[in-house]
Amino acid sequence: MSPELPADPAPLRNAEFLGHPKGLYICFFTEMWERFSFYGMKALLLLYLVKYHLFTDDFGYNLIGAYGGLVYAMPVIGGLIADRWLGMRKAVVFGGVLLVLGHLGMAIEGDQATMVNGVITRDTAALQVFYFSLALIIMGVGFLKPNISTIVGKLYPENDPRRDSGFSIFYAGINIGATVSALFCGWLGETYGWGWGFGAAGIGMIAGLANFLYGQKYLMGHAEPRDPEKLRERLFGPLSREHVIYLCALAGLFVVWALIQAHSLILAIVPGFFEPTPVVLSMHLVSVCLFSGILWFMFKHCTKVERDQMFAVLTFIAFCLLFFTLYEQTYGSWVLFSDRAMNHQALGLEWSASQLTFLGAFFILVLAPFFAWLWPRLEKHGLNPSKPAKSAYGLIFAGLAFLVLVWSARHPEANGLTNIWWFVLAYFVLEIGEMLLSPIGLSAVTQLSVPRVVGLMMGGWFLGTSYSEILAAELGKLSSIEIPEGTVLDVAEALAKYDDLFVFSAQIGIGSGIVVLVLTPLIKRLMHGVR
Repeated sequence: MSPELPADPAPLRNAEFLGHPKGLYICFFTEMWERFSFYGMKALLLLYLVKYHLFTDDFGYNLIGAYGGLVYAMPVIGGLIADRWLGMRKAVVFGGVLLVLGHLGMAIEGDQATMVNGVITRDTAALQVFYFSLALIIMGVGFLKPNISTIVGKLYPENDPRRDSGFSIFYAGINIGATVSALFCGWLGETYGWGWGFGAAGIGMIAGLANFLYGQKYLMGHAEPRDPEKLRERLFGPLSREHVIYLCALAGLFVVWALIQAHSLILAIVPGFFEPTPVVLSMHLVSVCLFSGILWFMFKHCTKVERDQMFAVLTFIAFCLLFFTLYEQTYGSWVLFSDRAMNHQALGLEWSASQLTFLGAFFILVLAPFFAWLWPRLEKHGLNPSKPAKSAYGLIFAGLAFLVLVWSARHPEANGLTNIWWFVLAYFVLEIGEMLLSPIGLSAVTQLSVPRVVGLMMGGWFLGTSYSEILAAELGKLSSIEIPEGTVLDVAEALAKYDDLFVFSAQIGIGSGIVVLVLTPLIKRLMHGVR
């Protein structure tokens, strides 16, 4: 249990800045730098695999899908461990250390792969360092990501009106970090060498960890273990429960290391599309356990109204899965499309494919104030759409973003490449969809879940995002291109393949959005008046 706040409010006032707890700004800068490192690395990842290590497109999509799936599944476990035993502060510090090591390990790029007479020679030692670095990042995100957000919520009393604006400030940090990192790390990586870009991401994570260590005192004791005595309890000789948690996490690194490398081993096949791998099967196991527990709780401990509302939460998790299956292609098929088939000059500058991933976070920063103004204004006039209707529109806008890319692929410029401004417009439309769906879905999870299982339902949200990463990679593979040794890319042929993928993705977004619109009255009934 968190320590009680001091009876004298003076220390609390002294721990505030610009009307918010100083701890908010510690979390803001920690998350900003963590997202700087995370998205800076992610912007380069697929390009690094196919251009430096000469892996096929299919292999690259498989690996980023496995990585993305694990990186969003792990917070389910990290959040549970912190909540039951470790406490959020210790979890964030431990996760931060793992992230620093992982991002710095990514800077070891080794020798570039070579192809001679169709035979590719790769630096296997450097690749093993690379895979282990990914494992460190996955485990680090699992401990840091869910708990830094929880700390923000605990800095405010239950009905503090500053809570919403505090989270708005916090999430601005996420998008500032993501915007700057793609521009800076992408430029370094593609201009001076991949190691420079990955190394810059690692320096960012060091800054985030240093900031958190410095500012721990401003967390006011809210991030400490629930039961410190239980954490100090000896389990094996001199080893306390805390030591055992850390050792199990370190042992888990080797499991994740193996899963990342086994992503392409096919254990079961659904012909023609989705091929479960050890990563997917591991996620299935976690999902079955999680959702079995949720269903058991719903039918054992919930009233009919609570059960209906929990079913509504599960529908919002499904909407999230569909949307981010489309969205996460921005780090897959969109990256290779922009690298291979697009003119890169705009505003007098040459933009690399990795740099252009900054557009997502940039448009979130641009659109967030507008939507923060829009919803209360529509509510005042009785025109505010329901949460399921907003989700439906979000899916439709995601589909429309792919239609913009279809237009660009079918109307190349004189040199056969597409115009960069269509790509910018596609990002803008996609981010309108995100603003309609993602914050609304998160709000629905917190509002509709039975209070004592909100954390569990947030785990379901993370798992939905985890599956989205896998599915986005599978979709991306529909546009995989092989360039035989000694030949150059046939841009017209490439555009035709991307066109097919973008049309299919548009159909998924628009079609599912229409289905959700049709189901909106039913979902509203399940929500029992919650707006």
